[in-house]
Formats: sequence, structure tokens, C-alpha cells
Amino acid sequence: MNRPPLVLASASAARARLLREAGVEFAVEPADIDETAVKISCRGGEPMACAQALAAAKARAISARHPDALVIGADQILAAGGEWFDKPADLAAARAQLRALRGRTHSLATSVCVCLGSAVRWRWGSEPRLTMRDFSDGFLDSYIAAEGAVLLGSVGAYRLEAVGVQLFAAVEGDHFTIQGLPLIELLAYLREAGALCS
Repeated sequence: MNRPPLVLASASAARARLLREAGVEFAVEPADIDETAVKISCRGGEPMACAQALAAAKARAISARHPDALVIGADQILAAGGEWFDKPADLAAARAQLRALRGRTHSLATSVCVCLGSAVRWRWGSEPRLTMRDFSDGFLDSYIAAEGAVLLGSVGAYRLEAVGVQLFAAVEGDHFTIQGLPLIELLAYLREAGALCS
């Protein structure tokens, strides 16, 4: 049986790792879209609507170049108290962001979208909720020193699958989704679409 090729339209190392560790064969081709413009157009709306718009824009951009492939786009919006957070630009910004989230609950609006021939064939969204504990500045400094620049690749400036788990008092939601990809649901769709053995 000829299976459609899979392309991940994301530069996220975490998303690629999740798919690779699940035994999925795919190519990586990050989408070069204007994420800032999409986020600006979504301001005032729901974080999930923005995450869905970003995921679809990424998948469509790469699908136009690979019309016979199933192209996976995904994105996350971190929201706390009506404020949206982006990936920190540097470690000072990561520290400020983590201090702003300390002792608070935030949501990770996470969307994944699959396109074929530039048409959206499937999408899924989920919003895990995470509560950071009231950690000390000393812990924060040691955490940033231990993790370093890897924090800049995460919208939350943390990796729940690593030392970042120590930042939290409570986590509600799927851990794959928190890492950037609703993996169980995506794999189910890929089997349904004939891209994976059922």
C-alpha cells in the first residue's frame, strides 16, 4: 500500500522528537509565515482560535509545495489572566516571564492541523492548564543556569519533560499536548488517513 508522505511544518525540536520517538517517518520543513501578523489579527479573541489559525497557516504554506503529502502544522498560545506570552527572546526575558507566571495558573492553547493539497483535512485542539508553584528567586536562578538557551525554544520557557517539572504545583492535561503536539489524537488520524499502519 502506498502511504502518503508526512511533512512536519515546524521548527520545533520537541514536536519532531515526539513524532520520531513514536516511530513515525517524516520530513521536516519549517513554515516561514508571519506569526506576528497572525497573532495581531487574533488579539481580542480566544487563544485557541489563534493557535488554530497559526497551525493551519503553517500547514497550508508547506502543503502548497508538497501537494501529495500530509502536512502537519501545530502551534501553542500561552495565556494567563488575559495576557498572551511568546517565546522569550533571551534568558533575561525567560526569567521575567517565569516570574510573571510564578504562583499562577496558565493555559496552553494547543492546535494541530493536517493539510493535503492545501486543504485542511483534520484539526484538533486542547487546552492543558498548568499551575506554577511559588518558587524562590534562588530556585529560578539555578533553573535558568541548568537549562540555559534551550528555554528560548519554548513558549513557556520550560520543558515539563525535564527539570521544568519542578516549577509546577499542578498540571491538568495531556503531557504530549503540553510538549506541543496532541500525539495520541494525531496518530489516530494518521492511521485513519492511511499514513500509518493500522
